[in-house]
Amino acid sequence: MILVGVDGSQAALEAVGWAVREARLRDTGLHIVHVMPAWPLEMAEDAPYADVGRWMRDGAASMLTDAVERAREEDGRVRVESLLLPGDPRLVLIETAKEADLLVVGSHGLGGFSGMLLGSVALGVAGHTTCPVAVIRNLPARARGEVVLGVDGSPCGRGAIEFAFAEASLRGVGLRAVHAWSRPIAGCGPFALESAQETAGGERRLLAEALAGWSERYPDVKLVEQVGHGHPVEVLKNASAHADLLVVGSRGRGDFAGLLLGSVSHSLLHHAACPLIVAPAAALRQT
Repeated sequence: MILVGVDGSQAALEAVGWAVREARLRDTGLHIVHVMPAWPLEMAEDAPYADVGRWMRDGAASMLTDAVERAREEDGRVRVESLLLPGDPRLVLIETAKEADLLVVGSHGLGGFSGMLLGSVALGVAGHTTCPVAVIRNLPARARGEVVLGVDGSPCGRGAIEFAFAEASLRGVGLRAVHAWSRPIAGCGPFALESAQETAGGERRLLAEALAGWSERYPDVKLVEQVGHGHPVEVLKNASAHADLLVVGSRGRGDFAGLLLGSVSHSLLHHAACPLIVAPAAALRQT
């Protein structure tokens, strides 16, 4: 099941359209969820300000109706259910996503300030769920035929690798695995060149080792390996400009153990040039 959170914004409706297409690829159902404060749902009809609560409930119901209609316009073959739940949107979506294969959110919500790069709900759920989170931003006008995967060689990156291969296979597109390194090269002249070549060789081996065995599991996926010297955020941002989807792990090699979301993933939530998937260490459910 795919779960998509909506709040009445245009970004949320775009997320619904993307989630429907994803559900069709996976031959699964779609649950559309709106989360609102608990008090309008729990108050009695004769309570003070009952008319305010009724207005809020009616608005939420209308919002879900619009989202369901958007889903059916996109593809009427997908099974769609709508849910109105009480609580904090971030906490409720994280909890509800425990039963989902993928959580989808828009990059901006109705509560976002003009000029903000990312909404608080999108930022609040990415890296905190047991399933991958898709943040829908900068939808390509037409299919580009490629999924881009960020690889850093960390143990936490396995989930992103597995998800990216599976997604490329579902879509019938190629997969570009990108590894970027930005350590400075010591020395100058021929010694610096030799050091750079040696370092680049080591980074290519790191990428090859991280990807070992996956092409055998997904022989239908055409794999391109790319190693570049530069900051990972910039390298992956540039690669995402030519992709339908960018997939990264929730944490990387350089992040502190207590962090739920790594610095590269966090930055790409703001700057990716296509929809972004943040995958936890175990991204795919075992069936």
